[in-house]
Amino acid sequence: MQKYGITAEQAGDGSPDLRWLRDGGGEAHRYAASDHLPSEIDVLAAYEPNDLVLWIESRRALVAGDLLSSLLETSALEYKRLRAGVQREQLAETLRALLGLPVDVVLPAHGAPTDRAALERALS
Repeated sequence: MQKYGITAEQAGDGSPDLRWLRDGGGEAHRYAASDHLPSEIDVLAAYEPNDLVLWIESRRALVAGDLLSSLLETSALEYKRLRAGVQREQLAETLRALLGLPVDVVLPAHGAPTDRAALERALS
């Protein structure tokens, strides 16, 4: 609510992009950075607490959240949906730790799979 400057009444039941999950009778699980999921999947921090990156070590694969996906798509441009005062360089710096992983493939939330070279370009 603080991020978007809205009231609790305006937020209602939360984000519409998650409402379908709750209304469908399914069981929602919220994960945080440093959680370890079943099947050897690690949850890593991105820039925002609700935008995570998943690391699948056995596949040497990153599953990128919205933020990293956007940086992969627009590495030469400013990320347009940033909150006031946050620069692309700040985002890239936060995510550069991902380059320490032996990444072969990146699976973005939006867009086609890509590789380590694209990750390096996005975070440089």
